[in-house]
Amino acid sequence: MDGFERRKERKKENIRQAALELFSIYGVQKVSIAEIAEKAKVSQVTIYNYFGSKDELLRDVISILQNKRLQEDTEVIESNLPFPEKIESFIAEKTGELASLNSEFLKSIMSEDPAIRQMAEDFTKNKFIPLMLRLVEKGRAEGYINHNISNEAILLYINMFREGKRSNAFLDLEQSKQLFKEVVTLFFYGIMGKSSDKT
Repeated sequence: MDGFERRKERKKENIRQAALELFSIYGVQKVSIAEIAEKAKVSQVTIYNYFGSKDELLRDVISILQNKRLQEDTEVIESNLPFPEKIESFIAEKTGELASLNSEFLKSIMSEDPAIRQMAEDFTKNKFIPLMLRLVEKGRAEGYINHNISNEAILLYINMFREGKRSNAFLDLEQSKQLFKEVVTLFFYGIMGKSSDKT
């Protein structure tokens, strides 16, 4: 990669980070391209040249968020932590993730926009579910997940949880971080059958 390409990639990353920060605080609708450009220290034309539109920039930001979450989740799953501590880490991460995002931005992430919905479906099918099954296998190997519970049943459980996340009730959960933590705890400890002593 030559100097021009490096500068271009650095500018794109600055734009993504500026957009993510502003979207997370104010939501997508209340943030203008001009505000993103000012924060990223680039021109509005540069943003349009690199991303085409605010909607495309939003999709790019969501993709970056998904991959960041995947990397963090993978690190936890592949770590040497005992299984109950991995679950505690997931609960803390999911609760913290919710707390850091503006409710309108959360709605954008769970958008009915066909392109965003397709991104979410592809990410879930090809990356998130295989990673969750890897976590389940580690839980089985350590004796925390019953060997009689099939992967098919666990996939059904994951899909039921995902469908619940799309409901209006989920979108109201940012008003109650404790309630969200309880829902995530119910999901994870439901596959274990019992909670650790720490909760």
